Amino acid sequence: MDRTYDPLFTPWKVGNVEIKNRIVLCPMGGTSLFGWFELTGCKFDKEAANFFLERAKNNVGLIIPGIAPLRDTFWGRWLWQNPKMFEELKEFMDEIHKTGAKLFIQLTAGMGRSWAITDMVAPIHKNKFLRRLAKPIIDTDHELASPSPLPSRWDPEITTPEMTVEQIHEIIEAFAKTAKLCKDAGVDGVEVHAVHEGYLLDQFTMEWTNKRTDQYGGSFENRYRFPVEVVQAIKAACGQDFPVSLRYSVESKVKGFRSGAVPGEKYTEVGRNMAESERAAKYLQDAGYDMLNADNGTYDSWYWSHPPMYMPQNCNLADVSHIKQFVDIPVVCAGRMEPEIGAQAIKDGKIDAMGVARQFLADGQWITKMIEDRLEDIRPCICCHNGCFNFCSFNGHANAQDLTDTMGLARCAIDPTTMQSKKYRLKPAKKAKTVAVIGGGIGGMETALVCAKRGHKVTLYEKSDRLGGVFIAAAAPSFKEKDRDLIAWYRREIGKYPIEVRLNTEVKDIASLGADEVVVATGASPIRIPVKGIEKGIQAIDYLLKKPEVGQNVTIIGGGLTGCEIAYELYLQGKTPTIVEMKDDLIAVKGVCLANSSYLRDFFSANKVAVHLETRLSEITDEGVTVIDKDGKTFQIAADSVILSTGYRPSPLATKGVKLVGDCDKVGNLRTVIWQAWDIGMKI
Repeated sequence: MDRTYDPLFTPWKVGNVEIKNRIVLCPMGGTSLFGWFELTGCKFDKEAANFFLERAKNNVGLIIPGIAPLRDTFWGRWLWQNPKMFEELKEFMDEIHKTGAKLFIQLTAGMGRSWAITDMVAPIHKNKFLRRLAKPIIDTDHELASPSPLPSRWDPEITTPEMTVEQIHEIIEAFAKTAKLCKDAGVDGVEVHAVHEGYLLDQFTMEWTNKRTDQYGGSFENRYRFPVEVVQAIKAACGQDFPVSLRYSVESKVKGFRSGAVPGEKYTEVGRNMAESERAAKYLQDAGYDMLNADNGTYDSWYWSHPPMYMPQNCNLADVSHIKQFVDIPVVCAGRMEPEIGAQAIKDGKIDAMGVARQFLADGQWITKMIEDRLEDIRPCICCHNGCFNFCSFNGHANAQDLTDTMGLARCAIDPTTMQSKKYRLKPAKKAKTVAVIGGGIGGMETALVCAKRGHKVTLYEKSDRLGGVFIAAAAPSFKEKDRDLIAWYRREIGKYPIEVRLNTEVKDIASLGADEVVVATGASPIRIPVKGIEKGIQAIDYLLKKPEVGQNVTIIGGGLTGCEIAYELYLQGKTPTIVEMKDDLIAVKGVCLANSSYLRDFFSANKVAVHLETRLSEITDEGVTVIDKDGKTFQIAADSVILSTGYRPSPLATKGVKLVGDCDKVGNLRTVIWQAWDIGMKI
């Protein structure tokens, strides 16, 4: 192993619990050992248990599973009322400890206004009759209960109910009872969720969201009373030596409801600023917390705690290392942490451990590979959130994601087996076949790998001189370094298996291939909209691949994800982009996490990038574009260059007698392409 990483592999302590190294597997929604959003009520989750056990065997030091709501989302039973679940937890902890890893259970008081209410559930809550009718199954008043009446983060038409003192005390009691059951099951500690990310306890601590006039509102001490009483109750039930960590946001990075502050922006903090955080961290330590598991942000600035690829690497390190100066307990930093930077920060005493989350979804063996000097074999997380947390929201929609996605978090776009081991697992083929895969993009490469691993003889045909397909264009912007790493990873993986790769080979006659099975993965073609002067525009894919010179003022037609990313890249280059979009919001599609989309929306707003919504292109001229707004008003936008990002349509080489994978079947995203490659590859 490169000696740069040595500081990561030194022991440390949380309370009296010694941890073998300083890599923390941070909590992720959907990885709770007690299930997540289970329609039948929470139960011990064997899929999550297997997920963590595999990573424990691969050298992680401390594991913190995803949030366990103290009360089941459905049917309303408290966790402490389910003793069988803790019996199974004890057996699991015995296996975890055999690996040398330690594990804390994260318990949550709830989400309050941050509860990601779905498009399906929102209408139920808004209708008093339906709300009462549904209450025995799902009590939306309980799930949304907040310190004060507040606008929901996900649906501003919903005002959250104010939590009663009786409810607060009930939650505190549940923390203590559940923590004691965890301790008795052999769990090494618990983490309180959270004075962090704008969840319920965090809402209580901030003047911005806490307008109460009782003992839980008003003064600093009153606002922080709830999390203080929680840790005191846990310590009373479990003993002073039982470690209690706190998930903690150093700063809120919020300008107002549904409005975050992007890096480098000058703004007035309405949440927790650094001055209060310095005081709060010490206050919470003195109350009894043994560790701060820290980053930044709330759901209103979600990209700080769930950083997309647009956020800088190690984006929270400066703030977290600053707050460490005010406490004596260990401090963990999370947020696109890079091992070499984390190791140096630990060596310098700036933090005590490095928190990593979604990289464990993309590659559960990444620590082992780092130890074995196999960095090139690590499949990189690309921060897309397509599989792990693709709650999406745009104008007119709360959480528009499908219920199956809402219920199935912590999966991975680039590794379908993550948290889906029963559905996606490789089995040797009953009969080895010759398989021709046409198209060397991500879908084609993934299909080739799945088939080759199952024992088929695979030939991969690509008409260009390199593998990668349209993803080469997707990875072109400067902030897509992890995408470029993923392409390089795929190319190396293809070389490890007996896959014959034929570059510069355009297939015209499928029958001539002589294969038992043919898979077509030829992608999609840009939609060419029928407007005057369209030939003057540059197709988005041509701009990304060929990088033609563009002028200072650039108008992008299409405010979907690709168009917004191009506008963002142009701004970073010092250009002046303008976005024209027919819908009433940017990135108004399913599958794009709110953390990703809200960053781009907030960035454009903060930097005064011109955005014309509900506006369509009428003509491209030598001077720019003519557009028509929702009221039928026609106007011109001056532009030196025009880039067209108006969508794609499937472009299969053939449809009969073949299997289709990816965008040539149905235009989607990286997750839909890779998962479909497995769906097809497992059946051949």
